Amino acid sequence: MAEVTNKQVVLKDYVSGFPKESDMVLTSSTLKLKLPEGSKGVLVKNLYLSCDPYMRGRMNNTSSFSYVESFKPGSPITGYGVAKVLDSGDPNFKEGDLIWGITGWEEYSIITATETLFKIQHTDVPLSYYTGLLGMAGTTAYVGLYEICSPKKGEYVFISAASGAVGQLVGQFAKLLGCYVVGSAGSKEKVDLLKNKFGFDEAFNYKEEPDLDAALKRYFPEGIDIYFENVGGKMLDAVLLNLRSRARIAVCGMISQYNLQQPEGVHNLTSLVFKQARMEGFLVFDYYHLYPKFLELVLSHIKEGKIVYVEDVAEGLESGPAALVGLFSGRNLGKQVVVVSRE
Repeated sequence: MAEVTNKQVVLKDYVSGFPKESDMVLTSSTLKLKLPEGSKGVLVKNLYLSCDPYMRGRMNNTSSFSYVESFKPGSPITGYGVAKVLDSGDPNFKEGDLIWGITGWEEYSIITATETLFKIQHTDVPLSYYTGLLGMAGTTAYVGLYEICSPKKGEYVFISAASGAVGQLVGQFAKLLGCYVVGSAGSKEKVDLLKNKFGFDEAFNYKEEPDLDAALKRYFPEGIDIYFENVGGKMLDAVLLNLRSRARIAVCGMISQYNLQQPEGVHNLTSLVFKQARMEGFLVFDYYHLYPKFLELVLSHIKEGKIVYVEDVAEGLESGPAALVGLFSGRNLGKQVVVVSRE
């Protein structure tokens, strides 16, 4: 029975404040390329790993500010990824199947929670897309816009962190529905990407705007119908002052708050009353039953060239910690992916 060295990214200890590369360490162990007798799990070779902002909450000692349990110091971190099945004790999967779902940040993983895995049927698109566009991030964009916000043609849509894994898709979906779309991002390069690659009507660099309320009034003189919230903090406060009647806010994330010891307060919530607006948080896990419907829609858009997707690819498992930490300083351009193996 073949035994292999298994490189792993391990969390050293719980993190407070901004995470650092040194909070994680690259180690290795050995692994038999065969499931233990009687296992109902799957043994996989990991190909692509996804870096996602929610993973920051899992580095805390408590999960009270996260919706998934904390990572275990001394163990490999876990997250969404794409993998190939090498051995299976689950009748739903066989050797050679490609899957996406929660896996370990390591070269090989034994996954026991096979109910969380999706079998990849469509391989005529890049496999890495299943870490984002065709995976959790894409489903998140679809649910937040279509299910939570129910957009109508001609509505005014604003997206924060708009060049990220989710935001770039929300904007393109909204444009396909005939909405006016503006996005904010943190660099000139990202702003150019939003306007020239993703087809946003307008975009701005929030770091160059001393007054976010004034910036939003410039781009939305008639106000905002839909806000796709990825940032929180001062941006949310400014949006609340610029809502139209019956506006909808889909709260997907609040990346500006994840590394703060003391979260910032929000001051303008009374706008929700005056504008009869709705603000709703959501977790994509509750909507995975819609995945087939989403997949059918987005695959047709990709094939017709109506949806484009930008990935920021880090090569090798050893580059994973820097790629993950880079999310919180905005270093990535598009969806951050770590390539473990291309085969």
